[in-house]
Amino acid sequence: MTREHFRALVARAIDTIPPTFARAIQNVAIVVDDEPSAALLEEMEMEPGEVLLGLYQGTPLPERQWDYGNALPDRISLFQRAIEEECGGDEECIVMEVGDTLIHEFGHYFGMSEDEIMEIEEHYWRGEGT
Repeated sequence: MTREHFRALVARAIDTIPPTFARAIQNVAIVVDDEPSAALLEEMEMEPGEVLLGLYQGTPLPERQWDYGNALPDRISLFQRAIEEECGGDEECIVMEVGDTLIHEFGHYFGMSEDEIMEIEEHYWRGEGT
């Protein structure tokens, strides 16, 4: 799949994110990379066979101090090859997987616990708003 076509699917996925969640996000860049680097996988202590679909890099909102500012946007990387492989190339699956991955990574941006993120993801997969 071309990068352009994948980005179009990412745009569709962004539209599936619950509006109350999406409206609260500011200054976050969403980028598409082919795959995570070996150094990144090592840094994250990923085991062989584990798959990384996305990654949040930045300072979560609750950790920002009064003097936070003049910073580059936080970044969410989506790893195209991993997402395509996870979905077997099925476009509807890709849209849902990207949406789920973005919700997960935005949860890190908001400083949510894994349990809180999983609850939002469950609502997302059932087609419910937050």
